[in-house]
Amino acid sequence: MVKQKDPQSAQNMAIFKFSLIAPVIQGTLSEPSAMAYYRRVTEESLTRPDGSQFHYNPKTLEKWAEQYKKGGLEALVPKERSDKGSVRVIPEEAAAQIFRIKEEFPRLGAVQIRLRLLEKGLMPASVSERTVQRFLKNNRLRFKAATVIKDRKAFETASFGEIWMADTCYFPYIKENGVRRRTYLMCIVDDHSRLIVGARLFYEDTAINFQTLFKRAIATKIYLDHGSAYENSQLGFICASLGCLYLHAPVRDGAAKAKIERTFSTLKTRWLAGLDPSQFTTLSEFNAALADAVRMHNLTVNSSTGAAPMDRYLSSQSCTKMPQSQEWLNESFMNRLQRKVKNDATLRFNKTMFDAPMHFIGQTVEVRFLPGALGDAYIYHEGRHYPLRVTNKTENSRVRRQSALSVDYSRHDV
Repeated sequence: MVKQKDPQSAQNMAIFKFSLIAPVIQGTLSEPSAMAYYRRVTEESLTRPDGSQFHYNPKTLEKWAEQYKKGGLEALVPKERSDKGSVRVIPEEAAAQIFRIKEEFPRLGAVQIRLRLLEKGLMPASVSERTVQRFLKNNRLRFKAATVIKDRKAFETASFGEIWMADTCYFPYIKENGVRRRTYLMCIVDDHSRLIVGARLFYEDTAINFQTLFKRAIATKIYLDHGSAYENSQLGFICASLGCLYLHAPVRDGAAKAKIERTFSTLKTRWLAGLDPSQFTTLSEFNAALADAVRMHNLTVNSSTGAAPMDRYLSSQSCTKMPQSQEWLNESFMNRLQRKVKNDATLRFNKTMFDAPMHFIGQTVEVRFLPGALGDAYIYHEGRHYPLRVTNKTENSRVRRQSALSVDYSRHDV
């Protein structure tokens, strides 16, 4: 059976391609040439977004780099996709069941787990024992008689902006308008200088809130936690559009992101410990106090580097790349969704109905929008923007209908 094209898988594949060619695009190669880098990367098989293993030819990566230089990230999105046969990816429901099985029977191996899932009808027979073994390994679910010590190395980037680390920390409750609510501190720290480049308190630990913070502090690379606010396809596409990589720390491994954890600890010890959260009646007041604490942190000498974060930033800020323009930045941060246009020329996302150009009726289109600014949403098709309008059914009842033959499809606002 041939599967239909999956738009989300296509986007994930584009991000995967970009992650392989990023050092060439960014000019950060350690090899003498781009081809030498491609040969090293393709020496062994690579794990694709769908979990499958594939051995690429160096020339393939060279072609991807050329495509990206000509057409940006859009050029890396597969235009057509055909499934070559059996399902090899573990279904989401089966994956959840594996975690429950391992929690109850930690010594159970891949063979027995696969048989249990097949008997319950949670997984197709085409999923092999090797696939289950790889899932157990990748999620660190294999039984181990003794704790394995990880090989860790102290590291630091050479200049500001090479790697930024981001995470969320639980902060105290405050009462606003009579409602007591938990606050969350989202923070972005530069690896080289330890400068806090972005910090803000929110009532929710969401992807949209992090994107709002990240947009105000753009970097070349960013190292993230595995929380839902950080591990989502939209953020991956945003980072790739900006021409930067985003990497994830291993699951449940706080030591892998020690610098951001240390920053949280410092803010709690030097600032939060001497603070009475009940004095704040709004989140804005709490954020204003946080801004003062961040400024103090950035001007205080760091015990590890022996210099204030701001001083280290100023000494290497020449390496920092600025956004091309505000328009380019807004375009890069557009969220992207796939939606089908109904027969009444409408589509729906974020619990809102929109009018679409009638010539898209019946088609699945790519919708782009900025969270919090749905009025600027549009359909992206073949390099052009087609604005969307929030549906007003009362107004539409008075609009004269057009014949499909009378519509000028060359216009962007039809």
